[in-house]
Amino acid sequence: MRVVVTGGIACGKSLFSRYLELNGVETLDADNIVHEIIPEEERKRIAREIFQDERKRKQLEARVHPIVKARIDEFLSHAPNGVLRIAIVPLLFEVNWNGNFDIICCISSTRENQIARMMKNRGYSEEEALARLAAQWPVEKKAKLADYVIRNDTTPEELEKETRKFLLWLMNLTSSHNL
Repeated sequence: MRVVVTGGIACGKSLFSRYLELNGVETLDADNIVHEIIPEEERKRIAREIFQDERKRKQLEARVHPIVKARIDEFLSHAPNGVLRIAIVPLLFEVNWNGNFDIICCISSTRENQIARMMKNRGYSEEEALARLAAQWPVEKKAKLADYVIRNDTTPEELEKETRKFLLWLMNLTSSHNL
C-alpha cells in the first residue's frame, strides 16, 4: 500500500514524520530530497526569487519535481518485507501526484498558526510567510481530498497521540483489506 502525508507549510509534517519514525515507520520527505539537490546557500537566494515570480518557480519545479518523484517511487517500491514506508509530499495536490497513492493523510493547522510558526521557527517576516502560503493550495482544500486528516493546532504531545491513532487506523485498514 502506497501511503503519503501532505499538508500545508508549518502544519507539523516534519514533527509528524519524526513520530512516525519513532514508531518504526520509514519516511522520505520530498523537501529533504530538494535540499539534497539544491545547496542551502542557493536555496535562500532562489527562494527570494521564486516566491515573487511564479514563472521562475514553475521553471524550477519542472526541473526538480521529476527527480523528487523518481526518488519517492523508488523508496516506496523497495520497502523491506514487513516495513511500512510513507512519503511526505507537501505539494502532493499541486503537482497532481495524488493518483500515485492509495492512502493520503493530511496534516492541517489554522492559517494563523501557520503564519505564527513560520515567523517564530523559520524567521520569516509576515510578508514572506504569506508569499509561501500563496504558493500552495489552502490546507483546508487538501484536507477535503485526504483519506485521513490530523488537526495540529495544539501541542507536540497531542500530535504524537494523533500519530499513533493514524498508525492504528492504517493497520486496521490494511488488515481488513488482507482478509
